[in-house]
Amino acid sequence: MLVGLGLGPGNPELLTLRAVRLLKEADTVFVPGRIAADLVAPYREPVMLDFPMTDDEHRIRECLESNAEKIAPVALKGLAVFGILGDPNFFSTFSRLCEIIAKHHPGIEFRTEPGISSITAFAAAAGIPVGGGFEVTDGANSSSLIRLKARHPKKIIANLQSEGYREFVLVERMFFPDMKVYRGDEIPEKSDYMSVLYARR
Repeated sequence: MLVGLGLGPGNPELLTLRAVRLLKEADTVFVPGRIAADLVAPYREPVMLDFPMTDDEHRIRECLESNAEKIAPVALKGLAVFGILGDPNFFSTFSRLCEIIAKHHPGIEFRTEPGISSITAFAAAAGIPVGGGFEVTDGANSSSLIRLKARHPKKIIANLQSEGYREFVLVERMFFPDMKVYRGDEIPEKSDYMSVLYARR
């Protein structure tokens, strides 16, 4: 098993309780750089991997391939944790790493554990309350959206389909004991107030 673990924006007091537990339980903890290593150090001696900050796609791919082969033996036999700044599902290298590992080692399972993302950390640091729709981008054209409070997901999906969206995932009461994840045709007409809908073109 390989777990992508969010370590938050860099302040050690912003690690989640679950992050601390997983750092202690893991067979090996891997990190992509010094800041992540320092966050992990009070709980574990991490293995620091080379992830260069470069636009050279060939160099990036080489490092991903090399790091995948270092992580895979641990993940095949036990629990490997890859600790990353922010959240492993938002603009991180974790998803690309998983693609490569899955190609060469299809028996490895993956999951992610959330951390405080740069988006929510920014709002707190800047003192900016966000109460309406907003866009987050790294400069690329937006191809997906996240809709909060999706109480009538089928109706929302019908409108989004007219805008070219084709893939939908609904998470109801996330991280509560009765959490449910629906995809495609499984998505119900009505959902709990605490529901989030993801759509991608």
